[in-house]
Amino acid sequence: MPIRVKSRPQGVQRTESLRTPSPRHKFGFVAELPDISEEDSFRDVVKKLSVYIADTVVLPSTFEQLRTTAAGDGLRALVDHLGRTCTHPAIVNALLALKWHYGTSVEDKGLMDARANACEIVAWRFLTHLSEREAVDYCLYEIPDPKDVESHSPTDEEEGEVDEHSALLAQALHSSVGSSRRTPHSASTKRNLLLSSISRLTMSMTGDDEGGEGEEEDPTANFTNLNALEIAAIADAKRFLSQAVVQKIITGIWEGSIIFWKDLSVHSEKKPQFYNPSTADPFSRLRVPKYLKSFEVLFFLTFLGLYYGVLVERDPTRITPLEIFLYIWFAAFALDELSEWIDAGSIFYATDIWNVFDMAMIAIGATFVGLRIVGLETHNEEMVNLSFNVLALEALFMVPRVFSILSLSPYWGTLIPCLKEMGKDFIKFMVLVVVIYCGFLTTFSLLGREHLSLHDMVMSLTKIFFGSSFVGFDLIPKMDTLLGPPLMIIFITLSSILLTGSLTGMLSNSFSRVITHAREEYLYVYSVYVLEASTSNRLTHFYPPFNLLAVLIFRPLRLFLPSDNKFRAARILLLKATHLPIVAVIEFYEWLTIGSSKGTQYSGFRGPRQAVIGSPHPAAAKRFAQARLSNNSLRADNNNHLSQLRPPAITAISEGAIAGRRAQQQAVDEAVEGRAFGQHEGDVEARIADLTAKIDRLTELVLTLQTQSSTTLGNVGVA
Repeated sequence: MPIRVKSRPQGVQRTESLRTPSPRHKFGFVAELPDISEEDSFRDVVKKLSVYIADTVVLPSTFEQLRTTAAGDGLRALVDHLGRTCTHPAIVNALLALKWHYGTSVEDKGLMDARANACEIVAWRFLTHLSEREAVDYCLYEIPDPKDVESHSPTDEEEGEVDEHSALLAQALHSSVGSSRRTPHSASTKRNLLLSSISRLTMSMTGDDEGGEGEEEDPTANFTNLNALEIAAIADAKRFLSQAVVQKIITGIWEGSIIFWKDLSVHSEKKPQFYNPSTADPFSRLRVPKYLKSFEVLFFLTFLGLYYGVLVERDPTRITPLEIFLYIWFAAFALDELSEWIDAGSIFYATDIWNVFDMAMIAIGATFVGLRIVGLETHNEEMVNLSFNVLALEALFMVPRVFSILSLSPYWGTLIPCLKEMGKDFIKFMVLVVVIYCGFLTTFSLLGREHLSLHDMVMSLTKIFFGSSFVGFDLIPKMDTLLGPPLMIIFITLSSILLTGSLTGMLSNSFSRVITHAREEYLYVYSVYVLEASTSNRLTHFYPPFNLLAVLIFRPLRLFLPSDNKFRAARILLLKATHLPIVAVIEFYEWLTIGSSKGTQYSGFRGPRQAVIGSPHPAAAKRFAQARLSNNSLRADNNNHLSQLRPPAITAISEGAIAGRRAQQQAVDEAVEGRAFGQHEGDVEARIADLTAKIDRLTELVLTLQTQSSTTLGNVGVA
């Protein structure tokens, strides 16, 4: 069969836009690897990395293409280079800041998304080149403020608003110079500040920063006091946060193995460190997210009991003592939510769906109190009854909020992001339904205006949408005999078949689409919650309802007393006096669950051990750097030696022997650090002996295979 080919006239030019090219990269071009020294500032690190990423990722690519295909060769080279040479503590912070910048760019979305994915891939692959404790150092390193020459002293809730904000946003979203009292920015202003910061840096990445405005205003100043995990939360780096080593760090923060406040004193400083029960202040356990969540559940159970008590009592003539306690709980809850919103910022506060429930509870509670007081003052019985009806709505949000602890379970926490995304798609689809229904409602109301009111027609069409198709057939005799029947049949068919079927299929596709990434969504929400609960810069955090006591005592005193160390010491004293029973319960629980293993606070993380995270011991850091270089050299020499051997089994076994040597070296290093910290060596010595025996057996097997291969090659040569 002949094939007919359409020819395009030579003089006609194509007017449509060119298709986005496929992700083929210029393999002949090799970008220059960035030379990052430990003395470089954060802005210099971001600038060098942005130059390399821009030169390497030049075409749109998906995350999987960058991770598994030749499109990511430049990223692998960068990871290897950083693993061998880079010791800058802010390298992960810089990569995640660039990820956020590229991910929020609106120009050439495909290319910018590819670069954002590239930064995220490099960030988590770089962590795989480190030991677990080194990964903790990099992930919890906070970007210092170069202009801050004064020491960082602890701040109190009553002492300046900005100092009380969590490091998630507010600490990074105000000017680092000026007066001690700074004004926090709104959510949109915060996001714009961060975006403009990196944008100004990347736009000038080929220029010279010396002198001029570059020295007057640092584009990265808004990122100071943020650690890598907080930047990852800002950047929506969900794949990074879902990595095993990152989740191990976040779990350590959740369980209290990693703390940010060692003690509660006037001169305490916030710094991430491993918890040591023999030296840490017991009151520092009040900041552990696990205990914060547990007390939150207890608070809501008490709240729910007071709520049911007031509804059962329902005194329309006066405010009862039980109702007064309910008002106190309402006020303490609202104050705690306000503090959390200020700490985290509205961007992260809205990330947790349960915070939406909290806002609804506060709004309903405020409405109830207002209607109740006005009704009692005016002796309006109708308004009093309305206030209790409004309070009845509180159960719609309070009962699910009590059981919000289930969202921390992987099973229930995986379903919540799916329901959230399905709800968004449902709302979008209902816009189309409302538009169509408005048209039919107008038509049917006019066709049946003699027999049906507007209210009756609205209810009838709503019943038809929810499956009661027979209602539409009952309405046909009451409308125009010529136009009514065909229009009603069209509407019933449209509602029962087309719209309902389309909605069901769309929600099914939404669930299937989201469930594949639901684990990442769950871990992201979980990570944000842990960071919000643990990284606040306030020294004294009062549990509700004790937060009301702190406000009533110290807020009036601020008007005429200076905010000095004595003022801060008084807040600490009040905290210890009111929270002593809670601390006693926490200590008893840890004594029961941890017991004799309380001294092994470093056992969960492998690598060099240091008490303060982010400031590793110089000798340990040097030894591990030399170990990495020696391992790389050993790997290269071994590959060159085995490249002449054909049997693949030899290569696999040799690589296993090298891995065994690396594990042995790491075990030796842990033993040395364990002696320095006074830890027991029995387990480590047994591990070293076991690894040594395995390496000896692998070496003998390699030599045997090498001898057999040489004999085989000799016989072939003779033949």
